[in-house]
Amino acid sequence: MIDSDEYGFLATDDENAPGDEWEEIDVSDTEADRIARRRDREFDEFRKRLKDADQFKVEQSVFDDATFAAIYKLVQDGHIEAFGGPISTGKEANVYEALGSEDDSERDVAVKIYRINASNFRQMREYLEGDPRFEGIGNDKKQVVLAWTQKEFANLSRARQAGVRVPEPIAVERNVLVMELVGLVEDRARRLAEVEVENPETAYEVVREYMRRLHAAGLVHGDLSEYNMIIHDGELVVIDLGQAVTVHHPNAEEFLRRDCRNVAAFFGRQGLEVTSEELYEFVTAVEADPSGTPDRDDGTGPET
Repeated sequence: MIDSDEYGFLATDDENAPGDEWEEIDVSDTEADRIARRRDREFDEFRKRLKDADQFKVEQSVFDDATFAAIYKLVQDGHIEAFGGPISTGKEANVYEALGSEDDSERDVAVKIYRINASNFRQMREYLEGDPRFEGIGNDKKQVVLAWTQKEFANLSRARQAGVRVPEPIAVERNVLVMELVGLVEDRARRLAEVEVENPETAYEVVREYMRRLHAAGLVHGDLSEYNMIIHDGELVVIDLGQAVTVHHPNAEEFLRRDCRNVAAFFGRQGLEVTSEELYEFVTAVEADPSGTPDRDDGTGPET
């Protein structure tokens, strides 16, 4: 059940507003690739310990040495202290609970590991092609998956800076993404589709404002529905931004209209009289800024 009194909007990050990030994503060799090639004794011992861990035994056939090296690099950098069990397993990625650190204090984090050999290459290409951040990405499957992981990190960063509640991105290395863990394994956050929406009017206002802020920051989610929004501690959190595209993408409007249809259909089933066209008009009322900085001076948004 959603407690409408706990809803609120995130403030935009004016001091660190994103600039033009199109050229900042690099999928060339990383330190993890270099570590994997060197295969020094310390890394080899780490790789053997990780492969022997119960939560990773089933993954030995799909995690290559560079993936283990990426995890090793994230451990060395202090982003991961220890691994817990799996939160979810899917065709393209597994998500694990882990212990991370921030300002010398421990905290739970989520580690999302994309499978190089099992990811849906064609679907990823559909969302990457036409995105100016990924011009020049060829048909090499490894490069596409690495670009996808970098893309999810960049999209999460841009969304948070625009004032959209998404998991905080912490670090990315190759095909491994470390981010805020929303909820715990034993008390997992529920998808919007799984809860009783006590105040659908308030929930709808939050969702449409987040869609508007994303669009104003130059992004379209591309797969938004009640299955890609979760509720935890009274907060509505948008998840799965790997496929989000910039407004420059040739299919951006098609994806946005599909998002609007999905959201309007869900809240229509909650008893609201909403249409996808009305939602689309609201989301696009503020002109998109491809640099990622939403305009907050038009007086149309809610108080933050």
